[in-house]
Amino acid sequence: MQSNATAAAALAAEQTLTPAELDQAHSLLQQTQNGIVGAIKRLSIAQWTFKPAPDRWSIAENAEHVAVVMERVLGPIREQLAAAPPAPAGYDSRRVDSVVIHHFPDRLNRFPAPDAVHPAGRLTPAEAIERLTRNYQRLAEYLDSTPDLRLHAIEAFPLKAVSKGAYSFMDGYHWILAAAAHTERHTKQILEVMADAAFPEN
Repeated sequence: MQSNATAAAALAAEQTLTPAELDQAHSLLQQTQNGIVGAIKRLSIAQWTFKPAPDRWSIAENAEHVAVVMERVLGPIREQLAAAPPAPAGYDSRRVDSVVIHHFPDRLNRFPAPDAVHPAGRLTPAEAIERLTRNYQRLAEYLDSTPDLRLHAIEAFPLKAVSKGAYSFMDGYHWILAAAAHTERHTKQILEVMADAAFPEN
């Protein structure tokens, strides 16, 4: 019969991120950083602040919202995770990986953003790029420096909403994937703004 210490060590080894998981997350971070920075780096102020409708966000608001969500993952969510237990026994974390990567960016499902992450719309394009780049660097460092990301999970409203209640817990690895997938979602929204017939030419 395994001792408690042996069992804990075995669980920790099982939950350590694999090279494939690290590569997957780093690739998603890099791809989504390239996507959003590439979309906003040459915009005029008129383009940056253009709103297709009063109830729709400008590119400036989308970019700031992305930065704020990342900072919540890097701040209060990371702190909650550090003290959180693992996900419930039998939880299919690999399936949740797939839901986060493939369903979070889907613009067919619309959800209102919580008040805490609503943008103020005061960043310039250069300030937004600097802030996003810094946040991406911090997310990559968090990924590389925290081998036990799978060992801590908290309830996550975004996952509950996207999965229609099928899943409700996200571990630390999921939150990093989610930060990147959320960026992809809003990069699509930025491109929708650019495709509007009234979008300024310069």
